[in-house]
This record gives sequence, C-alpha cells and structure tokens, in this order.
Amino acid sequence: MNPLHIFLIYIALISVISVIVTISDKSRAISHKWRVKERTLLILAALGGSVSMYLTMQIIRHKTQKLKFMLGIPVIIVLQVIAVYPVFRYVG
Repeated sequence: MNPLHIFLIYIALISVISVIVTISDKSRAISHKWRVKERTLLILAALGGSVSMYLTMQIIRHKTQKLKFMLGIPVIIVLQVIAVYPVFRYVG
C-alpha cells in the first residue's frame, strides 16, 4: 500500500470520527447532557477532519453561531491545503 492510499484511508477515518463526534455533541446539547469539549472538536478538525466537520456543522446547524468555529475551521482547512499541496504536487 503506497503512502497516498494510507493518507486517504487516514483522512476517511478521521472524517468519520469527526462527523460522529460532532453529531453526538449536537445530540447531547439538545438533551442537556455532558458535552464534547470545544478543544476536542478543534483538535479533530486539526487532525484532518476539518472539511467533514465543517460540512456536518452546516448541515445540522451546530456551532454555526460560534466565531471560533466559523472562522477557525476554515482557517484550519486553508492551512491543511497549504501543508498538503506540495506533497500532492510532488506525487502527481
């Protein structure tokens, strides 16, 4: 298995985890239960789940009023693209 396949599998897994955790936090917010820490959500985004988390937040309307998330996650996405672009340019 080449490094690109490993990278894509990793992104898929972290994306699924990010979606599950984001939906879980929304569900817990509705139920007034223990919540996922914002720091945890941002760490998952930084680890590669940023796009899936941002899309999930928009779809389920969760954290969309929080500037930390509506600006922070797009900034994370841009930084990730900047970091990964040279690798894909080299591989492609």
